[in-house]
Formats: sequence, structure tokens, C-alpha cells
Amino acid sequence: MSVYEKMRQALITGKYKPGDRLTEEALTEEFQVSRTPIRSALKQLEFDGLITPLRRGYVARSFSRKDIRQIYDVRSLLEGYAASLSAIHRTDEDLDNMYAANAAFYSTITEQEDNKIEHIQAILQKNHQFHQAVIRASQDPHTEDLIRKVVVLPLVFHSFFWFQQRELEQSFHLHEVIIAAIKDQDSARARSAMHEHIYQGRDRVLEQLEREKG
Repeated sequence: MSVYEKMRQALITGKYKPGDRLTEEALTEEFQVSRTPIRSALKQLEFDGLITPLRRGYVARSFSRKDIRQIYDVRSLLEGYAASLSAIHRTDEDLDNMYAANAAFYSTITEQEDNKIEHIQAILQKNHQFHQAVIRASQDPHTEDLIRKVVVLPLVFHSFFWFQQRELEQSFHLHEVIIAAIKDQDSARARSAMHEHIYQGRDRVLEQLEREKG
């Protein structure tokens, strides 16, 4: 795993918490590497929207309630649009990919967890694979690129971290609804189902933030 991948994982899982300062000096000590790969990783993480530059160093990005609402609104619009296009352009192979990705997602969420962080990372990966299968079926690389930029992985990770088992299973069933709409080539239903699914994650993040605030 590269320095960039290790730092990205630390940001996504919350090892580096929102507001934590990240300096080249501390990171070279932590990873026992020269400053060159650290600088490269920091630039990429800034591009990913996971860290914010300061006068000296960087800080792990933090999110206000307004930020979270806006991020999920944009994601809902883009992924809903992609799902509606997928209903028009999907092939049998696309459907097979969606079914396979969702089956893998279900298998992962029902596994016995030994390490919660690793389990959530596995769930996050399988969920990502499902969403990618839907997005690629849209045959719209421009929308796919925009979605890649707007999906903030720490928020997605923490929504899954806070989900109860019934909520994870609800995600699986919403995936099924999305696939059914795409299979039936019902663009409006596919868009609506994707909106509901995206906002499920948003509501969980906002609910937990409110709980921690209280």
C-alpha cells in the first residue's frame, strides 16, 4: 500500500479526525519515508477534497451540517440522473454486474465481524462497486467523473459505521429496488429510488452528529 493509500485510508476511517493538522515533518516520521512521497500524497488528497491547505501543512477536512446537506444534495442529483440514464442504456451485462455487486454487498453485511473498522471498509468497497455498476451503465463518462469528485468517502464510511444491521439490510433492499427499476427501463423510478438511497446515508450522518452534539 502506497503512502497516499495509507493516508487516504486514515482519513476515511477517522484515524485522522476532522481538524487534525497534517505536517510533512510529522508524516515523514510516521511513515518513515522522505518528503517527496509525502508531498505527492498531500497534493493528491487535497485534490480528492479530503484535506485543506494551511499556511504550513494541511488539516483534515471537517464538515458542517450545511456542508453535509449540500454534498448529499449534489450527489443525489448526479447519481439519480445516472440511474435514470442507466434505465435507458443498460445492457444484460450491466444488469448482471449490478446483481453480482449487490449479492457481494449482502454477503459482506451479513458476515460475522472480527474487526469493525475492516468490516466497514469491506462494506464500503462493496457498496462502491454496486454504485459504480449503476453509474457505468449510464454510458455517461462526464457524469461519472463528476460523481467521483463529489462523493466524500469519510461521510459514506461514517454513515455505514453508524448503521444498525436493519439499516444495512435496508440499503441492500434499496439496491434491489434500483436494479428492478433499471431492468424495467423506468427512468423516473430509478431516479427516485436512488434519491431515497442517497438520503438514507445523509440522514444517518446528520442524526449521529446531532446526537454527539447533544
